[in-house]
Amino acid sequence: MNKFRWIVLIALGAALALPFTRAVVAADFADTLDRPALQTDKALHGTFTGLASAGRRLVAVGQRGHIFYSDDAGLQWHQAKVPVSSDLVAVHFPSPSQGWAVGHDGVVLHSSDAGESWSRQFDGRDVGSTLLAYYRKQAAARPDDEAVVTSLADAQRMFEEGADKPFLDVWFQNDQVGYIVGAFNLIFRTDNGGRNWTPWLDRTDNPSALNLYALRPAGNELFVVGEQGLVLKFDPTSERFKATPTPYNGSFFGIVGKPGAVLVFGLRGNAYRSVDGGANWNKVELGLPLSITAGTVTADGRIILLSQAGHVLVSNDDGASFNLQVNNGLAPVAAAQVSTAGALVLAGTRGLRQLPLE
Repeated sequence: MNKFRWIVLIALGAALALPFTRAVVAADFADTLDRPALQTDKALHGTFTGLASAGRRLVAVGQRGHIFYSDDAGLQWHQAKVPVSSDLVAVHFPSPSQGWAVGHDGVVLHSSDAGESWSRQFDGRDVGSTLLAYYRKQAAARPDDEAVVTSLADAQRMFEEGADKPFLDVWFQNDQVGYIVGAFNLIFRTDNGGRNWTPWLDRTDNPSALNLYALRPAGNELFVVGEQGLVLKFDPTSERFKATPTPYNGSFFGIVGKPGAVLVFGLRGNAYRSVDGGANWNKVELGLPLSITAGTVTADGRIILLSQAGHVLVSNDDGASFNLQVNNGLAPVAAAQVSTAGALVLAGTRGLRQLPLE
């Protein structure tokens, strides 16, 4: 099951678990992009899909626009003020104070106070109009370019469809330069801290417009992964994300790495490792048939992978091999971070929890 579908099913399951109520009349309807996240302690026990470190602080994002932060390594959590109630998927802080979160409805949120409060910078309503303006300009300059004409038609379609395309990951190089990626090859770049976003769909080797699930660096190299074995590597010379073929044609959900080693992981326990910047990939035998949905690196350099059921796999040799850690409290995991106390903090369908590392 791919990450996009998994997130959708989580949301659907939560909705079906609610007591049946009478339908709200149209006059009471408020778009999730215009309705602030509900402030409630119950949200802490809901579904969370993204985790990040903001200096010593941990920040978690999840369903219905809920964002929580912790200053004691995940023991206690406080709810942030969020202007939307769209489901959030991923979060990243390039510095202790500046952070970005993305999710469904094409929403992009920004925080300048280490995650305590958030403002909306971009959303799905902006995606279509931004794409349309960009490709109209391209078509005016190159009216005979078939690729541009096709891109313009796609932009028109996205504009008409509205805010229904999710962003699935975000990463910032610093407080000014960053990227967001999502469904159907959506990728945008900012050079001014998110005040403006530029489409980069024509800068990826992704002609089938496959979903882009994650982007993360390994050392000084930036990778994107997606459906059907898609792995892209950023080439700073051409400013393109170029394909780096792998032996696997199933979905990759994430990237984890360190200088000299990068791993991509995904469906049915498949993980592949490269020690030459993505030129060659070798399968890592995990001995686990479940999808791998999260990964992180400890302060002492151990690489951690986690399954959709919550299994913890630890590598002490830069990802060449992994050992399964004993974990009796298995629960679905979507994201993980190592706290300043050295424990794993996990986000998933059962909220936020700590797990000691052996």
